[in-house]
Amino acid sequence: MASNERSTGTPASIRATLGSVAPGTDLREGLERILRGRTGALVGLGLDKQVEQMCTGGFVLDIPFSPTALRELAKMDGAIILDRDATRILQAGVHLMPDPAIPTQETGTRHRTADRVARQASVPVISVSASMHIIALYIDGTRRVLEEASAILGRANQALATLERYKLRLDEVSGALSALEIEDLVTVRDVAAVAQRLEMVTRIAAEIEDYVLELGTDGRLLSLQLDELVTGVEVERELLVRDYVPAGRRARSLDEVLDSLSSIVGGDLVDLPAVAQAIGLGATEHLDSAVSPRGYRLLAKVPRLPNSVVDRLVDHFGTLQKLLAASTEDLQAVDGVGELRARSVREGLSRLAESSILERYV
Repeated sequence: MASNERSTGTPASIRATLGSVAPGTDLREGLERILRGRTGALVGLGLDKQVEQMCTGGFVLDIPFSPTALRELAKMDGAIILDRDATRILQAGVHLMPDPAIPTQETGTRHRTADRVARQASVPVISVSASMHIIALYIDGTRRVLEEASAILGRANQALATLERYKLRLDEVSGALSALEIEDLVTVRDVAAVAQRLEMVTRIAAEIEDYVLELGTDGRLLSLQLDELVTGVEVERELLVRDYVPAGRRARSLDEVLDSLSSIVGGDLVDLPAVAQAIGLGATEHLDSAVSPRGYRLLAKVPRLPNSVVDRLVDHFGTLQKLLAASTEDLQAVDGVGELRARSVREGLSRLAESSILERYV
């Protein structure tokens, strides 16, 4: 699924590491072999100057990585150092000595060392606990326990069911907004309701994307279901903002408004005034104020209409109501709109107007 890094998604640095330890990868297979062997291990991903300064003793290997080699080397005391991509085993049997002044909430010696090394050197460190039977990843000051695929899949399916319900509601409010736009009856409340649902769907999708990443090869079916549900959501989010963000000297850019929506705290997202304010449409007292769309959302539904022509049409007419009232001759006055395209736009908007009103009242 193509997407920007979302407000609720995992940071890119952590996502890359989670992908390298996902089920189906050689590194994950090696870690699970260690777990089954009940020996425990400390594995560092990356060898830079900071890590070298913490290393004492051990053996320099620089050999190709394999799950069986990782399992055998874990039988020795000390840490195992891999390259950042986990394609080579660089050192084994290493005693890591991070700064003891670095604060950590961990209690076991192996976990404390892993946490401090990850914080001091900013490299991912993996701790395999024989007694607790867990694999923990330390990176960017966070600790992630790598769970079994079945546990992750259970939570992912729950999130997917929630996403399906929210997407259904989004389709309903989005269709109602289209009908109101055609009738020129849109209020701030209607726009905020659609923006709210778009943001909710986007955030749940970002959460499921993280599950897909953690599942590795086991997440392929989940990824297909996710793509089917959220295709076009990000585009609709942008079109909504372009339709309704206030113009003027202090007009904000598309990215600024989208960032404002993304930064709404989860609990405040249910508050329509907070959503309206993020778009720039005012707060509580303005919810019932009338607003007019520019026409981006509806023009995007006209087949084979390039974005450049959409921009010129909106710039020329200014509002959706003027676009709906324009004749074929009026449309041809826009640069890049010939007779055939003008007729296509005119017929497309007419069909959209009819279908939207029918869906609303039938």
